[in-house]
Amino acid sequence: MAPVMPLTMMSEGRMSKIISINAGRCLMERLRSMGFVENTLLKIKNCNMGSIVVDVNGSSYALGKGMATKIMVQEC
Repeated sequence: MAPVMPLTMMSEGRMSKIISINAGRCLMERLRSMGFVENTLLKIKNCNMGSIVVDVNGSSYALGKGMATKIMVQEC
């Protein structure tokens, strides 16, 4: 079984599954409205200095590193 780690630790092109989101109520609701919920698969498209671009349920989102560190994932 692959280890659980923050989204920021994943490499580009990798598929992962969301295990949990460690955020406050406001950010949690915002992420859920974009489709970031437990057991959802996502793919990291691009990772640069300030943000991470991910595909979730057929949509692409750019997340800041601070937000991405709160999303715990496991590589598939």
